[in-house]
Amino acid sequence: MDQGMTMGAPSTAPAVLATSRLVMLDPVSLDDTFVAAWHRLAECASEPNVFHAPEFLVPAIKHCDTLRRARLLTLQVDGQLCGVMPLAGEHYYGRWLLPHIQNWRHPNCFLGTPLVRPGHETAFWQALLADLDCKLGAGVFLHLHGIATDGPVYAALAQLCAGQNRTCAIVMAQERAMLSTQLAGPAYYEQVVRKKKRKELARLRNRLAELGTIEIVEGCGAAGLDAWLGEFLALERSGWKGRNGSALADMRETHDLFLSATHAAHQSGRLHVTAMRLDGRAIAMLVNFLSPPGGFSFKTAFAEDYARFSPGVLLQIDNLGILRDHGLDWMDSCAAEGHPMIDSLWAERRHVARVSVALKGYGRPALFGLFRKGEQFMERRRAAAAGDPPPSHCVENDDD
Repeated sequence: MDQGMTMGAPSTAPAVLATSRLVMLDPVSLDDTFVAAWHRLAECASEPNVFHAPEFLVPAIKHCDTLRRARLLTLQVDGQLCGVMPLAGEHYYGRWLLPHIQNWRHPNCFLGTPLVRPGHETAFWQALLADLDCKLGAGVFLHLHGIATDGPVYAALAQLCAGQNRTCAIVMAQERAMLSTQLAGPAYYEQVVRKKKRKELARLRNRLAELGTIEIVEGCGAAGLDAWLGEFLALERSGWKGRNGSALADMRETHDLFLSATHAAHQSGRLHVTAMRLDGRAIAMLVNFLSPPGGFSFKTAFAEDYARFSPGVLLQIDNLGILRDHGLDWMDSCAAEGHPMIDSLWAERRHVARVSVALKGYGRPALFGLFRKGEQFMERRRAAAAGDPPPSHCVENDDD
């Protein structure tokens, strides 16, 4: 997949055909000109994704891709960068030996939607699938993790696959909390959280205030960013994540990624940090990445010796005005589906899925069809064992 290709524009393009070029790049040897173009693409993408912006993806690949498998898929149209997505070849799909291509990811990447310039969504998928169809080494199918299914990028993929009679299967769908409102923070809080719950949280805040002076502090303050981040890492590690070995500071790669990404975002004015302090001590801290017109709530931490006062919830309540304060339309929680804390405060939902797309040629459609039947059979068995209704989230088109 490291060869460029030239193709005509889709049939909906103007009469003058654009020249498109699909190129795979080594992410460890990018020149400054490309990175600058990548920054511009991230700022205007049809669907913002901070996890595929250079501030986050470059250090993610540097620190987390120890086997150096990731490559950057790039689409150039008339010399302009119009699409970027990290890809990697995989030999196994779960426990099954089934070679395929998927968007490269790591445990702290909470959205896999590629960066695509508005109006080029179909051209992006058309170029990628045409290239993979011609390459035996691409495996049987393209697998996409964490694709938002309620936006134009996925819509273009689904429409293209339907037109090409190509299977496009949603194999796992989830919805997670999202904040999207024009209301001020207090008004939104009153609308979303029932009165009894608000009364209980007010009581907890009052009890906490009896212990000392409570402050909600935005920004890293006079101590500087490094001190704030060090305090956050220590607070996160002091709780259950530290006991489980899943705190950012528990592994060198996640520690270094966090510091690199937050420093880069801070330098570009895209980092938002806030803390609840009791007599100066941070008892809850929150890290957000801003990617106008949206944002991503990346990590939160709280002091477990104050857990009975729910400081993390109280901090999130005070943070409900972030959209108005920063001119944003929405904030993605990046949380798991059904998260007990954020789901009770943010009423809107974002739909995210894993998607498998069949490739053509070399007998792939038949092999992919057999694989999907096996996967669906296992899904039904798991649902029956759990007493759940059979899954109904698959949307597929038959291959030739």
